[in-house]
Amino acid sequence: MSDQKTVEETTTSEPAARGTVVVEVRDIGKRYGNIIALSDVSTQVKAGEVTCVLGDNGAGKSTFIKILAGAHQHSDGELLVDGEACTFSSPREALDAGIATVYQDLAVVPLMPVWRNFFLGSEIRTGVGPFKRLDIDAMKKITKDELAAMGIDLRDVEQPIGTLSGGERQCVAIARAVYFGARVLILDEPTAALGVKQSGVVLKYIAKARERGLGVVFITHNPHHAFPVGDRFMLLRRGKSIGDYPKSELTLEDLTSMMAGGAELESLAHELQSIMGEDSDVAAEMVAEAEST
Repeated sequence: MSDQKTVEETTTSEPAARGTVVVEVRDIGKRYGNIIALSDVSTQVKAGEVTCVLGDNGAGKSTFIKILAGAHQHSDGELLVDGEACTFSSPREALDAGIATVYQDLAVVPLMPVWRNFFLGSEIRTGVGPFKRLDIDAMKKITKDELAAMGIDLRDVEQPIGTLSGGERQCVAIARAVYFGARVLILDEPTAALGVKQSGVVLKYIAKARERGLGVVFITHNPHHAFPVGDRFMLLRRGKSIGDYPKSELTLEDLTSMMAGGAELESLAHELQSIMGEDSDVAAEMVAEAEST
């Protein structure tokens, strides 16, 4: 363990230069007794780039997130931060290293104002000793300024955060992570429960975070959401990586085919056609689509 950094030695310094590898995993794995949840997964997260992690339910995405976020310790392989081998024993250690995670539930208090949620647990105070009080004006101004920097123009940061759209709430969480020093931002299925328009809003803010020099890890099962903003794509299936590609090496069609399972999809389509009959439009369309990919 002497070659690994402790939380005290891992600091959040100035943002790394664009293209610098901030976080890297090498053959990372996680075992729960005899159960292998994740194995032999390798990828990089670079400053100013979006790494998309794609996979269906049960592919290992949640386990991968929890290792990066410090909720679980890896059993195999290496996790490197700024080139140094590192093991996080808690989410706080990951945060101290500049790795922030925005989960689907967002951990917001719907009835509280936007500014209170922005500073929840990290409130700014003014005064001395027992006379300290919340610096409400400063927190409101910072919240408005930080949201504006991400392209969100709220009329009033006093409005309850529950009145915002799903996409806007995601963006408040992203802006909060950026303000509190995140260098790597992990987004857990941020578009999963959103409609087309709101998904587009979130993708725009992911691009904004990338422009500000953050390394973004975008977890999703939707290749159509990943491809427009992604710079690198790592695909998981049944706890193993089936590929780690820069954007220059694949197309959206390639990504969709790998996600769908290619040969598996074609086999399923032909099976459906045999069950439903040759005249079934649905089965015929599936066969045609499978064969085209």
